[in-house]
Amino acid sequence: IPDGTSYNAYFIRGSEKTALIDTADPAASDELMAQLATVDHLDYLVAQHAEQDHSGSIPLVLARYPQAVLVTNPKAKELLQEHLDIPDERIRTIADGEKLSLGNKTLRFIYLPWVHWPETMATYIEEDHILFTCDFLGSHRAQSDLFADPAVIMRGAKRYYAEIMMPFRGFIQKDLAKLDALHLPIDMVCPSHGPVYKDPSFIIDTYRDWAGGPPHNKVTLPFISMHGSTLAMVNRLTADLADRGVTVERFDLTVSDIGDLAMSLVDTATIVIGTPAVLTGPHPKTIEAAYLAGALRPKAKFVSIIGSFGWGQRITDVLGGLLAPLKAEMIPPVLIKGAPHEQDMAAVDALADAILAKHPEAGLC
Repeated sequence: IPDGTSYNAYFIRGSEKTALIDTADPAASDELMAQLATVDHLDYLVAQHAEQDHSGSIPLVLARYPQAVLVTNPKAKELLQEHLDIPDERIRTIADGEKLSLGNKTLRFIYLPWVHWPETMATYIEEDHILFTCDFLGSHRAQSDLFADPAVIMRGAKRYYAEIMMPFRGFIQKDLAKLDALHLPIDMVCPSHGPVYKDPSFIIDTYRDWAGGPPHNKVTLPFISMHGSTLAMVNRLTADLADRGVTVERFDLTVSDIGDLAMSLVDTATIVIGTPAVLTGPHPKTIEAAYLAGALRPKAKFVSIIGSFGWGQRITDVLGGLLAPLKAEMIPPVLIKGAPHEQDMAAVDALADAILAKHPEAGLC
């Protein structure tokens, strides 16, 4: 990950009880345990998510604090016991909306399923208006400052959303609506990856747009070319779309970071894959790109394919199947035999016209 990431655990000292929100990946357990050296007593260990990068150090924490009770929801309990063999007597399950008093601080637990596992939840301190969200609303960025600068964090937040959260757009919209309905004052969002948000509206509104807002007037164009024919078509389509006022983000798959491609997919309206034929199928790197798009399921409304083949091809069958999970409309591909001639470039021009005509249907922002 270019900008790194962090494993955030949060210690809360109430007037009567103490709690630790989440732990860390086993690879970072020595650092976590060193940070806990000043904590002589722990009453509760809250597990918001059973994935190992947040739960993997739970056994070490429970061993250090034999009186501590692991607090989590029933689904998380099942997963934690399957992965970490935690005994029943160390676990207390809580219901959605249940509260736990630390004296002068009250923890309220909010189920937020499928961001991005089925058992995920958040924890809210009622007196301080702090929401601990675990993976939800996180970012991939390691920095010395505790707090996020909106101007700096956007790339890390978008990459994190694209690679982790985007397949669960529908659940994100439901969970955001659930938080809205609770009418909780939120003065700070503390995720388990990346810095803390002192301006929660920034990241919440950004997620609202990424998950449910309209796509942009943009084409994402991952491609590879072996002998120049596909590249010539890609260049023509790029120029055509630019002339028509459509933004194009190109990704030469021989050098592009796959995370950059994922970020482009977040708000694109159309995906066009440029590929030559290898034997009769698409180039393996374009298969990877199509698989990524199908797995991440962005809100793109249209897809297409351009490229060249030597003696035969089944490019559309292969890539079309990988892109099927998007449920996007396939604009007729432009696949040519050999080097592109003027009639072939005219077909590329027509594809640009078709994309321009389709984009208003997507309700573009």
